[in-house]
Amino acid sequence: MPIYTYEHKEENPACGKSPVFEWEQVARDLPLTVCPFCGTPVERVLSPSHIKKRHFNCELRDKGFTKLVRVDEGIFENVTRRPGESKYMDRRKPETFPILEKTIKD
Repeated sequence: MPIYTYEHKEENPACGKSPVFEWEQVARDLPLTVCPFCGTPVERVLSPSHIKKRHFNCELRDKGFTKLVRVDEGIFENVTRRPGESKYMDRRKPETFPILEKTIKD
């Protein structure tokens, strides 16, 4: 269930809560217009945590991830391949699998 961020419109809310609070509600519910604690007006604010950051393949590779994109039945393109790795991975050919020793570190 999503958590939304709300902000009191008044400087000092009557409930004594922080001017900004989070409220869990179903996505299809209408946004709150009043504080559930004190009844003063509130508005929903955009929170950076709700914005999905797009990761580029090179960033994923540099962080140690391997991203495989399905090309055909049992064949995947390794879009985060490292030197020495095959561009395509075939599930029937173990020599085409990504080299995990290069990505897994203690």
